[in-house]
Amino acid sequence: MRQLWEFLYTTLFIPLLWLVLRFLGLVKSKVRRGIEGRRGLFGELAGRMQRVPPGPRVWFHASSMGEFEQAKPIIAELKRRDPGVRVIASFFSPSGYDHSLKYALADVITYLPFDTDPGARKFLDLVRPTAAVLVRYDVWPNMIWELERRGIPILIANATMRQSSPRFLPVIRNFHHHLYSSIREILTVSESDVEAFRRFSLGRTHIEAIGDTRFDQVCTRSAEARKHHLLPEQVSRGKKVIVIGSSWPEDEEVIVPAFLEMRGPDTLMVIVPHEPTLEHLEELERRVNGDVRSLRFSALNEYNGEPVIIVDSIGILLMLYAAGHVAYVGGSFRQGVHNVIEAAVYGIPVVFGPRHRNSQEAVQLAERGGAFVVDGSQAMASVLERLLTDDRARIEAGHLAAQFVVTNTGATGRFLQHLDPYLHSPGTP
Repeated sequence: MRQLWEFLYTTLFIPLLWLVLRFLGLVKSKVRRGIEGRRGLFGELAGRMQRVPPGPRVWFHASSMGEFEQAKPIIAELKRRDPGVRVIASFFSPSGYDHSLKYALADVITYLPFDTDPGARKFLDLVRPTAAVLVRYDVWPNMIWELERRGIPILIANATMRQSSPRFLPVIRNFHHHLYSSIREILTVSESDVEAFRRFSLGRTHIEAIGDTRFDQVCTRSAEARKHHLLPEQVSRGKKVIVIGSSWPEDEEVIVPAFLEMRGPDTLMVIVPHEPTLEHLEELERRVNGDVRSLRFSALNEYNGEPVIIVDSIGILLMLYAAGHVAYVGGSFRQGVHNVIEAAVYGIPVVFGPRHRNSQEAVQLAERGGAFVVDGSQAMASVLERLLTDDRARIEAGHLAAQFVVTNTGATGRFLQHLDPYLHSPGTP
């Protein structure tokens, strides 16, 4: 059956996927960038690999920037323990590739080639990894099967699997049985993920819950972020600060009326849009400026008491959470909540909307009392007002949030206990 799936995937699915990507490339700039970025991939990769010094090679693959953040604590600790280990990092999306080009701990940064059979063979001929680490979910069948044929161990870090996943549909489930059976170790975030993966009947694959490395990464990054003070003292002095992280227009439709209803003279809202495009920023300003004045973050040196600051840059959200008394995490009135750990690590209460069950951390944080779920502007205003006026309630919820993060650290060390034997076994170069 495995041979049939390989044949169908290679001869039917991949050509169809290529046609879809080519079409999307005509209308979506991100897809077009990914296609153009792969031109000359193997020639560039060959030159880069020639400059890699001898030593065990670990290939890390992530779909995009967010997933690569989960690999960073593993890479950092791996390099700390053994500087002679070589790291090759690949990405499927251009956002991950572009934002990681200057990542100092990787010996090589590259795109992952499209998942053709010849492409997988050529890529592995050049990289020659000792072990392969896939982050979370970006699993490409031809690459997996070629790694298995070469006897190269494959591990998935931070693996997750919902019980409702379409991978469990008839026929599709059998395909994924043959795919995941080629992976040596699936190291999951939780026990529920273990149970889900076991439904594929993976007899030879080791499946174990070891936790989520995002907790380790957030703790490391927040310790560094605390050294920076992006909101100057003259802006935040005497104010209760609400940080709105990764907001979409659907979030802002709820947040802005709630803020206008409950705000006082000592309340400051900092909005960090998920996509700070010019159009989004202007629309957000129109939404806010009918009632109060706002100021863009890039003009912060002109601050004159505006109660709303709109952030018009990227990459600073984690540091801004450090200045908050309360955080709202966006996406939860749209497709699903974004990263709640980045706010919780600072020991502040976290608020989000009804669409949060895509995140196990959000569910657990709310169950423990470190987060609050709201279903609209009225509920948002009520929760924010209580947290900003009742210091005891806010501090207690913040303590529970921070405690939740701290108790979930340590996945990096546990993951390396599984990876290390493959790098230092007899015959390893």
